[in-house]
Amino acid sequence: MKPLVDLSGKRGLVVGIANEHSIAAGCAAAFAQCGATLAATYLNDKAKPFVEPVAERLGMDWLAPCDVREPGQLEALFDEVRARWGKLDFLLHSIAFAPREDLQGRVVDCSAQGFALAMDVSCHSFLRMARLAEPLMPDGGCLMCVTFYGSERVVAHYNLMGPVKAALESATRYVAAELGSKGIRAHALSPGPIATRAASGIDRFDELLERAAAAAPAGTLVSIEDVGALAAFLASDAARHITGTIVPVDAGQQLMA
Repeated sequence: MKPLVDLSGKRGLVVGIANEHSIAAGCAAAFAQCGATLAATYLNDKAKPFVEPVAERLGMDWLAPCDVREPGQLEALFDEVRARWGKLDFLLHSIAFAPREDLQGRVVDCSAQGFALAMDVSCHSFLRMARLAEPLMPDGGCLMCVTFYGSERVVAHYNLMGPVKAALESATRYVAAELGSKGIRAHALSPGPIATRAASGIDRFDELLERAAAAAPAGTLVSIEDVGALAAFLASDAARHITGTIVPVDAGQQLMA
């Protein structure tokens, strides 16, 4: 009998690995452990040396550059998926960006350009990936992105990313509704705070980690492995009738006022 969470025979694309400590790396490790064939992206040549060791350790099929701000690069990535595999079973979108001066200031003070860039990279790129993945998922599939509870509540110093993640969560619901008839599911993973390279851009992030651990009923922080276990389940056939969810994996922190 096959294990309940079995990704053997499935092909997945992981977008957003920064290094071995990133959430995307934890998800990729879980996908690989469950038998998936994987490909991943790196932002640019400067980032590639940090991503290659992860890809090699997990036995990934291939790596490709992907900076969603560069015209044509995202389309080229999906062309490569089509050329190499012919189809795609699941996708993880784990990228976000906001200019530091806009991220570390008040939301009401953010620039129009900074807001637009943050929304483009962190939210609209998920919609672009969903559109490009759709024809590669004739038998259905799963699209996942990464959010944070600062989308629902005001979290000190999370600032501009709060409204951006709220938009991403809403986009996820609409993707699930619009692509559901084709068997394509969509989810947003909502981890508690994790010390990653991306999180280092948030002002006084150490304080956020301390507050999260103190507030969670379990009295602990979550890990990238915890997020990976959730992502692997959602990508599997065991979750074939679950879609449109914003799933917390935060040791219960979202329960607390």
